[in-house]
Amino acid sequence: MRFDEYRSHDATGLAKLVADNEVSASELLAVARERAAEVNPRINAIVRDIPASPSPDLTGPFAGVPFLIKDLAQDYAGLPSSNGSRSLASTPVAEHSTVVRRWLDAGLVIFGKTNLPEFGAKGISEPELWGPARNPWNTDRTPGGSSGGSAAAVAAGIVPCAGANDGGGSIRIPAACCGLVGLKPSRGLTPTGPLTGESMHGAAVQGVVSRTVRDTAAMFDVIAGGETWGPYSPHMPESPLASCVGADPGRLRIGVRVPSAITPQPHREAVEAVEATVRALTDLGHHVEELPQAPFDDAALARDFLLTWFVYVAWQIDEAKRVSGAGDDAFERDTLIMAALGRATSSVDYVDAVARRHEHTRRLTTFFEDYDLLLTPTLATPPPSIGEFDLPVALQRASDVLLKTRTARFLRFTKIVDDMVDKNLGWVPYTQLANLTGRPAISLPLHWTADGLPLGVQFVAPLTGEALLITLAAQLEEALPWADRVAPL
Repeated sequence: MRFDEYRSHDATGLAKLVADNEVSASELLAVARERAAEVNPRINAIVRDIPASPSPDLTGPFAGVPFLIKDLAQDYAGLPSSNGSRSLASTPVAEHSTVVRRWLDAGLVIFGKTNLPEFGAKGISEPELWGPARNPWNTDRTPGGSSGGSAAAVAAGIVPCAGANDGGGSIRIPAACCGLVGLKPSRGLTPTGPLTGESMHGAAVQGVVSRTVRDTAAMFDVIAGGETWGPYSPHMPESPLASCVGADPGRLRIGVRVPSAITPQPHREAVEAVEATVRALTDLGHHVEELPQAPFDDAALARDFLLTWFVYVAWQIDEAKRVSGAGDDAFERDTLIMAALGRATSSVDYVDAVARRHEHTRRLTTFFEDYDLLLTPTLATPPPSIGEFDLPVALQRASDVLLKTRTARFLRFTKIVDDMVDKNLGWVPYTQLANLTGRPAISLPLHWTADGLPLGVQFVAPLTGEALLITLAAQLEEALPWADRVAPL
């Protein structure tokens, strides 16, 4: 099979070719590996090879389709899960994650692990361990994060879809940066075991980035569902999500909000992305209405997200030290700064921030009494340049001194915290809402900038709204096709 033929099919299409004996799994894997060898040196998407030799007896809905998994929370037995950190880069795991086992049972041929920021703690993918992942649409730009390597690999045509996960936007941000579909499911619908009951109090979920809505839907059907060691049995969709592709969503009521408390004036391209989407939705017969204010306290939600995130990073460092025996020198400066801020947070303040999630959820639920969906940009700016969020040299030196003297907790009283907030959330202020409230959300590639960069839009749905998101996404995909757009790599 030639690469251009391979690239013309999504995962569902490739699986049908294998099932019809028109191509073998080994042939598909050879094309994927050849493409990876050609482009990965330029995009640094794949950071670890997984030996794969497809069996002719593969079964499952995606039997024979090449696949990549993220090097975080998607463990492959016998290999390390680095989490993007030097501390774990040589520590193998004992067993497959549940989600990886479900992908293997679906017949996918997993042949590599993808790049990400250390512990998935940023919206970009520039770890010191692996070096930066790069965007196939412009290799000077980020593919986003934390599932940036997976998104770059899909956008470059190495695989039609790849494993991803999302604790604050880590599926939707890279999907928006790379011109892909990215669904964040509702809390608890996808597995995080067997070693974890629920990650980040349920804020983090498993999923994929893909080129087509039908692949995203069918992949959800493969991995969704509780596990015996999980904290609860989730309420599953009434029918497979794949069956929602092509269904009529009816006339939807959609509320639109573009400004945010963190970014009152988003980039004009983000505004244009939403405006173009509103026109398309209106042409499809939906009722779309601009909201005079956000349907929740977005400033408070951002503070709550960052507070709990910093504490979680502190725990991740301590856990990595316990597992690997690593010292502080095995972690990046920015990660240590976040951890120091987390340790400076009182236990009461932490629980208070977690408890306030219910307040954010109630406000959003009230909004959904009048609207079916919330529409926002996924990104407030086009994908940033590689290195754009590096700390200035003076701040690097100052923070190094504080970290060395174990007085980094005092960073909370300096400008460095404001800089971290503005830079790390200023371009992605929209995605954390779905994580803290546990609601499903999807990013769709409905806009390209004047410079040819993707910039997605996001729809947030009520609890159990995955079917609605997929139904509308498929309708928009038919009206504004994107899967045939090819990155100029």
